Amino acid sequence: MGDLQVIGTGFGRTGTLSLKRALDRLGFGPTYHMQEALRRPSHLRAWREYSRTGVIDWDEVLGPYRSTVDYPTCLAWRELADRYPGAKIVHTVRDAERWWESTATTIYQGRTVLPHWFRGLYGPAGDYGEVNERLLWQGLFGGRFEDRDHAIAVYRRHTAEVANGLDPERLLIFEVADGWAPLCRFLGVPEPDEPFPHVNDAAWMRRRITAVRYGTRALPVAAAGVGLVGSRLVSRRGGGR
Repeated sequence: MGDLQVIGTGFGRTGTLSLKRALDRLGFGPTYHMQEALRRPSHLRAWREYSRTGVIDWDEVLGPYRSTVDYPTCLAWRELADRYPGAKIVHTVRDAERWWESTATTIYQGRTVLPHWFRGLYGPAGDYGEVNERLLWQGLFGGRFEDRDHAIAVYRRHTAEVANGLDPERLLIFEVADGWAPLCRFLGVPEPDEPFPHVNDAAWMRRRITAVRYGTRALPVAAAGVGLVGSRLVSRRGGGR
């Protein structure tokens, strides 16, 4: 069993990437984030199985990691907190309205960014879509994320469940805007002599989503165009014989 030391229970879009960078800097890395799963098809397959059955080999997925943040691990926080009783819990939060707006315009758009034909053609894309749909959009939010009031109620309930379900001495409710001081004090490490890594990747994500959306929609058109040109060349060559 790996030695997980910090478990992040906050939802995505609450500063989880900033927290990942901070934990890595403080010596609690490598830190598991959704980005790690996206780089590893075997992890996406493991999460797909978890989304279907609730079964996952934590040693296989988290073995080399010392901390976790973001989706999908924050959705398994109870299981991880029980499995790693010595780990401290950092729960990232932000204004609920701003959290919903950020999520709605970034990762929620991922539901439709890839066409079904592409998901079927490229296995990891299909696995990623299924994991998010089962665990997040249909699971956590019950298919009602677009209902702002419902989604925000889920967000607030999650924070209450984390706060009420853990020993207070084990838990830090953390806003990344507060910087190093509360995090380092909670983890018992000195503050680095450098700015806290505030990573605001929302604009980058929106640009990437737009690029992928248009790119995958353009592929069939481009392929059809190449096929048409090829058939005409073959026809002309055949006609000249």
